[in-house]
Amino acid sequence: MTHRVQGAKPSNLPIQQPTSFQFVVNLKTAKTLGFTFPPGLLAIADQVVE
Repeated sequence: MTHRVQGAKPSNLPIQQPTSFQFVVNLKTAKTLGFTFPPGLLAIADQVVE
């Protein structure tokens, strides 16, 4: 016999939305994956990791 634990219904859970987003580009990983970013996109990034 298994005991089932009942949690809250998904419809009763509060919805939280982030107040801000960060745009971070890791250039080393992007290069490894074959991605390139135009300079304009890198200029608006919050952080560019070399």
